[in-house]
Amino acid sequence: MAHDEKQNGADGRLFAIGDIHACPDELDAILKAIKPVAGDTVIFIGDYVDRGPSARDAVERLIEFSHEPCESVFLKGNHEDMMLSFLGLPGNYGDSFLLNGGAATLDSYGVAQADLERATERIPERHLNFFRNLAVSYLRPPYLFVHAGVMPARQLDEQTVEDLLWIRQEFIFNPHEIGHTVLFGHTPMREVMVDLPYKIGIDTGLVYGNKLTCLELTEGMLCQVARGSREARTRRFEI
Repeated sequence: MAHDEKQNGADGRLFAIGDIHACPDELDAILKAIKPVAGDTVIFIGDYVDRGPSARDAVERLIEFSHEPCESVFLKGNHEDMMLSFLGLPGNYGDSFLLNGGAATLDSYGVAQADLERATERIPERHLNFFRNLAVSYLRPPYLFVHAGVMPARQLDEQTVEDLLWIRQEFIFNPHEIGHTVLFGHTPMREVMVDLPYKIGIDTGLVYGNKLTCLELTEGMLCQVARGSREARTRRFEI
């Protein structure tokens, strides 16, 4: 397979959280609302940085959360991949980073325009390690979690990292053949997209003024917080 694959058989609840895009307050509201415990698994679908008010605070909150008793899985988004490349680390399209919200991310780390070539020195090592260690996929049958989607005509072991991080319409508008329901973010929508048995989309456009979504797949619950709110709302969500 052309990407990392992680599997886990925990018996607790299974949560997936959509694109955060440097909005730490709404992230915190979701985490306080869902209250995961030991045995639960929380999967973050990628795009933690760029465009929002404080990438640094959002990443710091995620690192803190990684020490909670539940299992946490952090997937790489295309924005983290661009950031890594910009910083001279393994990644792609670093030349597009600043134009896609990266300037706001660097500003949150105190990197001025004149310091761009030394940006890596201003980012805490624990944050760099967080970015370096992001997984590209997480397989938990019947679900495959990725940031953007899969190439519909390819089998699971034929997928490329670029497709998993960047694909949009070709995946969204077509069935696929990988044998798992793909849970993804990346493409913002007003509401959760459900196209079973093929896909579930949970990027509900938080940074564009809509909301952050957390979907609990074991018992069927939807938890969402609107942009600018500190109060998450939870309701049943049949899958």
